[in-house]
Amino acid sequence: MVVNRKRKVSRYRGSNTNGGGSSKKRRGSGSRGGFGRAGTGKRAGQKKAGLKDFRLGRAKGFLPRRGTVKGEGINVGEFTSKTIATFVESGVAVKEGTVYVIELSKLGCHKLLGTGATDLKLKIIADEVSAGAEEKVKATGGEVVLGKKASTPKAE
Repeated sequence: MVVNRKRKVSRYRGSNTNGGGSSKKRRGSGSRGGFGRAGTGKRAGQKKAGLKDFRLGRAKGFLPRRGTVKGEGINVGEFTSKTIATFVESGVAVKEGTVYVIELSKLGCHKLLGTGATDLKLKIIADEVSAGAEEKVKATGGEVVLGKKASTPKAE
């Protein structure tokens, strides 16, 4: 087997193309247009199809037609004696006899959810209530009031 002892680079000395054929074929990135998003400048005809010009501050995607969520839900298990005490101190909850009255809108929540359990008597005013949460509150002797129905009387 014949061994090439001389490096190929030394054979290309004095050649304009270094084994690339015509001088037009291996000119670098200029002949292929560049790499990545090259050519997306402001000159006419240079914008790449399918790529948005993010520098112009255009919105990404579409806005959903469905309504936005009003807020978050809170679980029944969050109402422990420790958290209720902090709610009473901050003025979010009020103690009326043995019952704690809590308005969820003051907490930034709109729905009462049923995960967890509580052993306190609660009167909870909420926009929405799950069935499981309502059962758990009533089992301890409390009650659930739907805020929208309680605050807006029906016009006759």
